[in-house]
Amino acid sequence: MRKLASYIRDETGASAAEFAMVFIPFSAMVLGILGLCMVLYANQTLQSATEQSARYYSVHYADTGIDVGSSINTYGQGIYTGPMAPTFTASRGGCGPNGFQVSGTGSIPINAGVYSTTLTLQSHACFP
Repeated sequence: MRKLASYIRDETGASAAEFAMVFIPFSAMVLGILGLCMVLYANQTLQSATEQSARYYSVHYADTGIDVGSSINTYGQGIYTGPMAPTFTASRGGCGPNGFQVSGTGSIPINAGVYSTTLTLQSHACFP
């Protein structure tokens, strides 16, 4: 009976057990925050690349009179610095009679341990 009482009062491994219980939720929270930051970064860089592509489309057409809508995808992907490979499409109009519109679309995978999905990001920009 003394051994059982001694075993019950022993607290030498308590901090290790507490750490094991807290470690899994803490690491899931940290990885979730990093994943959210990556999605926000991808969204911001997609929006910026789309806006710069729309401006390039408008300025290049005004300077040369050549429609560069087919090469906007290559131009936008050259500017984009995020973690996915987006596609850019260009069209005239839709933003007014003389507007130039560019749309950017990309998908980013989200892995949260036991759950994974793909999030589609879209961006639209008009110039002027």
